[in-house]
Amino acid sequence: MEVLKIATAGSVDDGKSTLIGRLLYDTKSLTTDKIEAIEKSSKQKGYDYLDFSLATDGLVAEREQGITIDVAHIYFSTAKKSYIIADTPGHVEYTRNMVTGASTSQVSIILIDARKGVIEQTYRHFFINNLLRVKDVIVAVNKMDLVDYSEEVYNKIKADFQALNAKSAYKEQNVSYIPLSAINGGNVADRSENMPWYTGQTVLEHLEGLEPKDIYENGKARFPVQTVIRPKTEEYHDFRGYAGKLVGNNIKVGDAVTVLPSLTESKVTNIHFFDQQFDEATAGSSITIELENDINVTRGDMIVKSSELPKIEKDITTTVCWMDNKKLVAGAKYFVQHNSNRVLAKIDSVKNVIATDYSGTTPATQLAINEIGEVTIKLSKAIYFDAYTENKSNGAFILIDAATNTTAGVGFIK
Repeated sequence: MEVLKIATAGSVDDGKSTLIGRLLYDTKSLTTDKIEAIEKSSKQKGYDYLDFSLATDGLVAEREQGITIDVAHIYFSTAKKSYIIADTPGHVEYTRNMVTGASTSQVSIILIDARKGVIEQTYRHFFINNLLRVKDVIVAVNKMDLVDYSEEVYNKIKADFQALNAKSAYKEQNVSYIPLSAINGGNVADRSENMPWYTGQTVLEHLEGLEPKDIYENGKARFPVQTVIRPKTEEYHDFRGYAGKLVGNNIKVGDAVTVLPSLTESKVTNIHFFDQQFDEATAGSSITIELENDINVTRGDMIVKSSELPKIEKDITTTVCWMDNKKLVAGAKYFVQHNSNRVLAKIDSVKNVIATDYSGTTPATQLAINEIGEVTIKLSKAIYFDAYTENKSNGAFILIDAATNTTAGVGFIK
């Protein structure tokens, strides 16, 4: 079954957790005891409605304050698809959490409070989705029940967001607009009778109708080797396979390939998925590849089509979202984790800080936590990469603090 990964974004009290809880409730994905707990808690608080945010806000502090602090991953399924929702916090001080949640998502739901309209946080959330090249964005205008389901209010917010969208350089992105009332379930899974003027899809209809071509970008096939398979059993005495996750595009038996960094050439002879064999593997598949000749391939190497070589360089220009309390400065040393390849790196320069409201850049010599900026990096050895705009999986990396082993930042190669 197809798995769709979704990230939510929105400011405080825009209703992200309520929307997700309502989706879970309407798709019958909540257990009986969870529903009973929601009913009991809502009654104790004196609510005349079910507080569906309790279905997602798991931390005590989240429930007490009525806000989302950490990224929570929620799983549910329908007859057509399985879904993983990353419920991310909306506060500016949790920008790094928003980037984390959206980094692996194919769809993003940006919530807007119908009473407040497009605000500064909306700009930030949309900017991050542009930066991470999330191909499908749903602008969910929530709390329509609090503005008397006004079509005029909805149209004003839609026009304001379209003006914001015009500033985006990512023109391949699909943006849809849905007015809804998450607390009442209007236009979430079921169509709202209170908004007859809206004739588009509900949130669930939109998600169910998405095809792979709508959410995945075509790039060049990249196969970072995670491990070498050598069973050394009687049945597979001479077997040598290379396991990893294929990204970017498909690869077929018979394709001429090159192993990086050695630039050794070979040909794909077999493609294994667990105990099955296929003539072709699609992007996103975790597979084992056999090659025609017995060559030296190890973890950290990359197998690519010989006609589609990536860039191989030691100096990279990047956009970095900084996640550490210790500021990022020139001269600092980190490990760059690029796919399965870990390389020692030195920060060459911090050039600027990028404003997340599309107002431009400010010259800078350091990045503080939650800031995004342009950074140049020198590596101890070359990596084999693509620009993030051309291949998301092969253009992204993380910066690891060598002393603490913590993830200090995430970067996107230009």
